[in-house]
Amino acid sequence: MENNFITYLLGLPLFGSILILYLKKENIIRITGLIISLGAFIVSLLMYFNFDPSINGFQFFHKQSWIDNLNISYEVGVDGISLLMVLLTTFITTLTLISSWNAISKKVKEFTFFMLLLELGMLGVFVSLDLFMFYIFWEAMLIPMYFIIGIWGGENRIYASVKFFIYTMFGSLLMLVAIVWLGVYASGTLGYFSTDFAELVTVAPGITSTIQNFMFLAFAFSFAIKVPLFPLHTWLPDAHVQAPTAGSVILAGVLLKMGTYGLIRFCLPFFPSASIYFAPAISVLAIIGIIYGALVAMVQKDMKKLVAYSSVAHLGFVVLGIFALTEEAMQGAVIQMVNHGLSTGALFLLVGIIYERTHTREISEYGGIAKVVPLFSFALLFASLSSIGLPGLNGFIGEFLILLGAFKSPVLNSWWYTVFAASGVIFAAVYLLWMYQRVVFGEIKNPAMRNLKDMTGREILVLAPIFLFIIWIGIYPGTFLKLSEQSAKHVVNQVMTETNQNLVDKDGN
Repeated sequence: MENNFITYLLGLPLFGSILILYLKKENIIRITGLIISLGAFIVSLLMYFNFDPSINGFQFFHKQSWIDNLNISYEVGVDGISLLMVLLTTFITTLTLISSWNAISKKVKEFTFFMLLLELGMLGVFVSLDLFMFYIFWEAMLIPMYFIIGIWGGENRIYASVKFFIYTMFGSLLMLVAIVWLGVYASGTLGYFSTDFAELVTVAPGITSTIQNFMFLAFAFSFAIKVPLFPLHTWLPDAHVQAPTAGSVILAGVLLKMGTYGLIRFCLPFFPSASIYFAPAISVLAIIGIIYGALVAMVQKDMKKLVAYSSVAHLGFVVLGIFALTEEAMQGAVIQMVNHGLSTGALFLLVGIIYERTHTREISEYGGIAKVVPLFSFALLFASLSSIGLPGLNGFIGEFLILLGAFKSPVLNSWWYTVFAASGVIFAAVYLLWMYQRVVFGEIKNPAMRNLKDMTGREILVLAPIFLFIIWIGIYPGTFLKLSEQSAKHVVNQVMTETNQNLVDKDGN
């Protein structure tokens, strides 16, 4: 049973998406999609309860030969880091389908079909232990998101979906070249072409530094587009603004984490010396993203665009944590990936809730709605404080660990990284609280706002589990940190062993 957990996990959305095509009534389609996604969430919970966090390595491992001539296999497994991403994916997808119950009224069958396919692609990325299989899922995920934005998006949805597709596809092709190059290089040591993660992770670190640098850049460029890391972020605001609420929640909650997950899973262990060499430069780009994203968010007139630029800032924190290469920072980066999915996902849900009632996202159209929609006003404040990183809520834990780890980093070796990154926390408070003040407080200037209806029971049902986890992580983060502890420590040790070796070589001792 345990060895087949991941196969069941992937099989459910695949089976569900095919089943949806044969259904006709919209309500049955919605219910079926929800049941399938809820089933995937239950399987991920079973994986969580059967996972042993004290073991360093992949669990629920399953391998089946696929393309014999190229030694390509169906190979899956999870460690603590990927299990957290799996849980986040199934959790957010289920809530997103509930949230879109009334918001999506046209082509419900197609929407549910693409949502389940998207869930399959995202889960496949997080559980694949064969690079060929990883690449298939990485590319396959583009198709449903392209259609979700292109069909159910805003006025400029076609432009946004094409831009999203081209950006990601371009980076993916470089990664494909690097995968083939790595497999061919490994054949010189192994005696055969291989895309097996376990085999490549033993061979890749021995590659000469020049070639390793090129391979690292090919992988990192692809992942950096998905994060998105400054200055490769320009597709994100367009995609978020034009996407339907469900698309924005999935995009912010899960898709962006595929980029940071790729950096941790492949770039660091495969190319340790290149990771060390490029760490300061990438950390500088991350800090620029933190500050730039916050400053641009401050001047936005559209609530959705403001939240979109906040993602650029928050993911900059995650990238800084990854390349600080300390255990604290790596743990902070992993938990911050989860935190961002929860807090920013909640913010996009709330923007979607108010947009459904008013059909405007312009901040200037609002004001004074606190007395009219008190539940919504409280929920918006709670999600904003979570995103800011208020102590006691989830965002604080991730940012604190990242800043602590960056300060101690032997690779970055400068406290200036921490100082500039910490300024992003202040900027986040400025743009989110300023937005909240203009939307919620003051006098009602727009007469249409006097007749707003507060949150419904279904909307509260969607947000309540997210808020529960926001408080849980903020008060007792150990529940989640212990899952990724061994995996984060292992990744850092893999890279730092190379650092110590380089220091020995330089000293000649």
